[in-house]
Amino acid sequence: MSRIGNKPVTIPSNVTVEIDGHTVTVKGPKGELTRELSPIIAINIEDNEATFTRPNDNKESRSIHGTTRSLFNNMVEGVSEGFKKELQLVGVGYRAQLAGNKLTLNVGLSHPVEFEAGEGVELEVPSNTQIIVKGYDKEAVGELAANIRATRLPEPYKGKGIRYVDEFVRRKEGKTGK
Repeated sequence: MSRIGNKPVTIPSNVTVEIDGHTVTVKGPKGELTRELSPIIAINIEDNEATFTRPNDNKESRSIHGTTRSLFNNMVEGVSEGFKKELQLVGVGYRAQLAGNKLTLNVGLSHPVEFEAGEGVELEVPSNTQIIVKGYDKEAVGELAANIRATRLPEPYKGKGIRYVDEFVRRKEGKTGK
């Protein structure tokens, strides 16, 4: 029994949902998202609540039940509130600069690394060592944050690199020098 799939999704008053076959369009104050959801799962919207039902207990329908509900919930939450990922640069000389929608990172490589914010994603650099990725599409926000982090992963000996603000980097002792 899917626990996530059985929970209803509450739709805020400032969000409109349109269902055309298997294509769902969600519009809100932050933006508009369109996604094609699974044809197996039926979506019922009544009194600003969306419920998801599956036709049978096959393995495929059970596995896609909670996924479909989560995708829809992320769309509704994104266009109403938005998503945010915060990154931190740790290391001597590591810095980030923002010019327009282009992020430039100097992280100890022989060249500066540049990233551009795509559609539905916004970058902020409050200080040289902090990056905030915001947007209404959870998938795009997470992907851009992961690509920025992959430029210089945090290493376990000195802790240098790009990490999420709430991330714990396990440190190693290193050589003892005997």
